[in-house]
Amino acid sequence: MTPAAATIRGASAPAPLVRRVLQQGRYETLTMLRNGEQLILAVVLPLMALVALSVTPLLDGLGASRINIATPGVLALCAMSTAFTGQGIATGFDRRYGVLRFLSTTPLGKAGLIAGKMLAVLAVLVIQTAIVTVVALFLGWQPPLAGVLLGAPLLVLGALSFTALGLLVAGTVRPEATLAITNLLWILFGALGGIVLPSSRIPGPFSGVVDFLPSGALGGAMRAALVGGQLNILAVVILLGWSVLAAAAAIRWFKWS
Repeated sequence: MTPAAATIRGASAPAPLVRRVLQQGRYETLTMLRNGEQLILAVVLPLMALVALSVTPLLDGLGASRINIATPGVLALCAMSTAFTGQGIATGFDRRYGVLRFLSTTPLGKAGLIAGKMLAVLAVLVIQTAIVTVVALFLGWQPPLAGVLLGAPLLVLGALSFTALGLLVAGTVRPEATLAITNLLWILFGALGGIVLPSSRIPGPFSGVVDFLPSGALGGAMRAALVGGQLNILAVVILLGWSVLAAAAAIRWFKWS
């Protein structure tokens, strides 16, 4: 091979997979942070929920401090907002405009595209967690050290579970339907799904089933960790189950165009 041919071949070779995924993750992260609607969903609404729960009697009787009970659920809400609603809507419209179909044919590939999206979710979640933590500490939050060590991986597990669910919705229905479904489920999960309020505070027949929803499982796991410093094994198993089922369904039925 001549030097010129080698140079041309080297110039056209794709970057290593890890670099491609990191670049895609960076692009997805910046896109999410520049979207005003997603910022409201990811940061403003969780902070409003945190303040509201800390000054109202909704959580009275569940612990010595309202903020200690409220913060784990609000952190779980952050994961759901970014991973499920935010990423689901973004992916749905990327699919509508042909972005997914184009990117899946590049060296990034389908697996790299999905990995980049998950990386973006985790990056935004770190920012959300930092903001909520600062505000919660200012309001008097005092989490146990063991709970912090347990809560971090639980939050990642919840984000992965909701990302799989968001991709499942975005890849199987029309973008307009994705927008409606993800927003509706965000409201239902947030109000009645056990993610912010424990199942004991959910009225009517919903209280018996919310612990088996991904929202209830994540909220319960985060409260067990950040309030009592304990690992809720059942909640972890439920989250893992939702993650596996949603990921398998998304792989099976996801439509790239």
